[in-house]
Amino acid sequence: MTVVYVRGTGMGTQVAACKVLQFAVRKVTSSGFGPLQFGRCHLQPLCTECRLFCSSTSQSTFHSTPQSHELRPLSRKPATELSLRSLVDMGFTHSQAEHINDAMSKLRGGSATKHALSALTALFALGFNPSSMLKLLEKCPELYTVKESQLQQRIGNLRKLGLVEGCLQRVVSHYPHILTVSVKAIKHVVVFLREKCLFTAQQVTDILRDSPAIVMENMGQLEYKFQYVYFRMGVKQQEMVKSRLFRFTLDEVRCRHCFLERRGLYQTPDKKGQTLVLNPKLDSILSVDQDTFLAHVANASTEEYDVFKRMMAQEWHEEQQQWGSIEVDSNDDDDDDDYMDEEEEETRGKSGYRKSRKK
Repeated sequence: MTVVYVRGTGMGTQVAACKVLQFAVRKVTSSGFGPLQFGRCHLQPLCTECRLFCSSTSQSTFHSTPQSHELRPLSRKPATELSLRSLVDMGFTHSQAEHINDAMSKLRGGSATKHALSALTALFALGFNPSSMLKLLEKCPELYTVKESQLQQRIGNLRKLGLVEGCLQRVVSHYPHILTVSVKAIKHVVVFLREKCLFTAQQVTDILRDSPAIVMENMGQLEYKFQYVYFRMGVKQQEMVKSRLFRFTLDEVRCRHCFLERRGLYQTPDKKGQTLVLNPKLDSILSVDQDTFLAHVANASTEEYDVFKRMMAQEWHEEQQQWGSIEVDSNDDDDDDDYMDEEEEETRGKSGYRKSRKK
């Protein structure tokens, strides 16, 4: 019996079903089973979980021995490794198949060969074609080693967080590493953004869409960056999301802000949110290249900014030596078995940061 499951929704599922079914049929027929007959083929509507179930007829292929002339069922274990031929059967060109095969051989251990079919099937189900899949795997070869169950959980969790069809594909295309991060780790980031930073659910979705690398960021750096922008610069959550704050490093944010501050062009708001100068928007500070920032925001030359950056780097180095580097407050456990469904009750109440004052 040959059973093929393809999970997912949308047109990508049909493509994946066709590719995997074609691969399975050619694998069986080329293994000496003869023509493959289908007793039942059932495809559920696309609005529900799509499952392609194909099985051979109840009549097994028999093999007779010259000695007894008895008919014995011919049993064969399904192939679990991808060969060049099987990759070509799935739609890759010969050069693409060789490239994938070489990439798998360079990875340590046998997990790449063991889980490669699951990774390719999941990417097919998301709607990627062989060329785009090859680019994703070049960016993130770790996808070859992810288990099928983990991939399905992670994709399902991203959908649950608001990354629907189209948006999810763009996120994976831009940052495929997001599929190598456990559900538990992503949930840790989401809880931090919701409960400590007080972003709304929609704002968290927007952050994951525009800055997916946040799921792999050092949590200590992430926390300090939020506090710096919120308290030191006086910027609220809505403006942070609009400016795509989490695409930028802490050093980039601090350097541009401090440069403006020391030139008298930026001032930390008081308790009432008032300033003596008109502060530029965070978007105009971060979301432009250096030349535009210097010409239209800072009104300074490149030489002045280069000297300032060297001075700031020295100050921050001395500061780290005095106070120590920011500690990482994260759990490295990458076990998806701790995955909880969306009915899980929240155990921590919402709370914001309190601004600390130097004594």
